[in-house]
Amino acid sequence: MPERTGLRVAFGGAVYPAEEIARGAAYELFSADEVAGFEWAPRVNSALPWRRFVHVTEVGAVHGGTEQAEDPEPPLLVPLHRERGWSEVHRLSQQPAAADDPLVTAVRASAGVRRGTRMMKILSARQLAGYVRGWLPHGFCYREHDVAHLRTPATTSVLRTDGEDSRDGADVTYALRWRAADPGDYDVPAGAAYRGLTALGARDRLGPAVLGTGFTPSSHHLIPEFVTRDFADLPMPANATLLAYPAEGLEVVLYAYQAEQRGWLRMVGPQWRHLLAAVPGLSPDQEYVPTGEAPRSTRLVGTYAGGEYEAVADLPGDFRVLALTRAARYPVDGVSRRVRLAAWRGVPCLVLREEAGWLRLRLRRPDPDAVAATAAQCHERGVYETWAPGGEVTDDQVVDHPYLL
Repeated sequence: MPERTGLRVAFGGAVYPAEEIARGAAYELFSADEVAGFEWAPRVNSALPWRRFVHVTEVGAVHGGTEQAEDPEPPLLVPLHRERGWSEVHRLSQQPAAADDPLVTAVRASAGVRRGTRMMKILSARQLAGYVRGWLPHGFCYREHDVAHLRTPATTSVLRTDGEDSRDGADVTYALRWRAADPGDYDVPAGAAYRGLTALGARDRLGPAVLGTGFTPSSHHLIPEFVTRDFADLPMPANATLLAYPAEGLEVVLYAYQAEQRGWLRMVGPQWRHLLAAVPGLSPDQEYVPTGEAPRSTRLVGTYAGGEYEAVADLPGDFRVLALTRAARYPVDGVSRRVRLAAWRGVPCLVLREEAGWLRLRLRRPDPDAVAATAAQCHERGVYETWAPGGEVTDDQVVDHPYLL
């Protein structure tokens, strides 16, 4: 309880009891009395029924905090200027015409991904079911540090990628959290390479429009967004988690990924299993859900003692050989992310899988012309896929993206 932790946070000219979120990226503030911006959320055995979530950049000082075991993520930095402050940066971040503004690009460049950065992707119930059955991280995502203060279904709605008409599980938000294996796996959706994506009309997309500034559309928040490079799937690292955020604002760990067993281990107890009720085709009582032989469009390949093996990222530690027995989990000498690329009708694509002579393709750089030429369908924000006859694709090749160890 906040009364017992001793943590106090200065905010808005007052000091409040608080609880730390995401290693100090955000705080939940509590008050015994009604305060503007706080909401009524009483807790059992607590005399502080009012609460508010705030990002670390909004607070003035933190008293009684604990030292963190890991270095914090670099925050967004706004250059000191007499006339152009945070409000001006936010205004420009919401205007596609300002994508090349030096102030916007400088602020956006201050937030980066490094090895071990915790990444987040907000999911619908349908998407959660897909990940439990073997989907891999792909498309739009965020650093946990930048979205840690968005803890309820209402506040996380700006981060959803599956379209505004998806109201399944409206009383709970789901998320995937994993650690970035390499900064090169991520890109900022801004600049010339993404202008085609910003040009796609409302009928051809799901979710919010892509502004091309590198920031998520929001009237209140300044949130840097990322995409997986080329919108590719990324290998699932060990100990990734699937989460739920009910209206209470609590974080509930539903499943943890077991890399060697290729499956998800249920972590949630009976108290919270009702949060899985809206997930299609998933039994809340199933303790272990194997992904089995779900098609994978990518994998990590490591070298050890002159041989090549499938590898796994076990961060914040290192990369190792993927093996069931502990004795065979050797640290690798080198590691690469392997993907298959091709082109169809002149459009660069990723090859996701092959079935009966047909290839499932995902567009690497969606734009109106590419979508029209391939008849690709939007499956979530920024992700466009289609089927193509295997005999019609060109430049079919397997490519390794090496990581610097």
